[in-house]
Amino acid sequence: MRRKISYPLVALGMVASSLTVASPAQAHGYVSNPPSRQALCAAGTVRDCGPIQFEPQSVEAPKGSQRCDGGVAQWSVLSDESRNWPARNVGSSVTFTWVLTARHRTADWEYFIDGTRIATFDGGNAQPDATVSHTIDLGKFPGRQRLLAVWNIGDTPMAFYNCVDLNVGGGGGGVVPTRPPASSEPPANPPAAPPAAPPAADPPAAPPAADPPAADPPAAPPAAPVTGDPWAAGVSYKTGDVVTYEGTRYQCRQGHTSLNSWEPSIYTLALWLPL
Repeated sequence: MRRKISYPLVALGMVASSLTVASPAQAHGYVSNPPSRQALCAAGTVRDCGPIQFEPQSVEAPKGSQRCDGGVAQWSVLSDESRNWPARNVGSSVTFTWVLTARHRTADWEYFIDGTRIATFDGGNAQPDATVSHTIDLGKFPGRQRLLAVWNIGDTPMAFYNCVDLNVGGGGGGVVPTRPPASSEPPANPPAAPPAAPPAADPPAAPPAADPPAADPPAAPPAAPVTGDPWAAGVSYKTGDVVTYEGTRYQCRQGHTSLNSWEPSIYTLALWLPL
């Protein structure tokens, strides 16, 4: 019996009528790692993002934009610098991974910092894989940076836009806030300390105290997903993890934090491989 494979071209769940829901023609791709701004919205790391939280792969606009939202008002939250976007600490060499929910023929992939193109990768007008990774040397751009990643489609005048906030040279993992924390330096003229009190006389010896009650054992850390466990939303899956969903076993192809309406049967071949 032939296995039926579900391709990732369906809408991403039901939302309120005031929101725009992705249709099959609107499902495309986004940078998942380090997380782009739309990936942070989809994961709930940054809240109140509007419709982009349901369709992070849909920031499509004509080629040539230098904006995080591609110049499309619907996605304008992605260009709002007041949102205090968290930055990922990275080393000087960074690998960017795209998750493609519709694999369009590709002209090229471009990466920009402050409007300057720092890397490009030829797509050969070919259909890419479901996940695509590029490694870029950012050693000339230390500190906090907002990197614009652009996927230029080969057979249309359109492109897909992603901004990724980074702290280059900050090591691997972790995030730093957009705004620096308040200064912890002591005041210029700290008040003088009060004079010390004279030592008190030794108190009488107290009777020996009873043994204190045993402390509660520390709470166990959350368990990692067990091979073959049922798929669940809100779990950080890594490449190679195996889950079950609706009677089918799937292997994770790309590390991600699962979301409702991103079940393995929907994102088959993009995030999950049926076994």
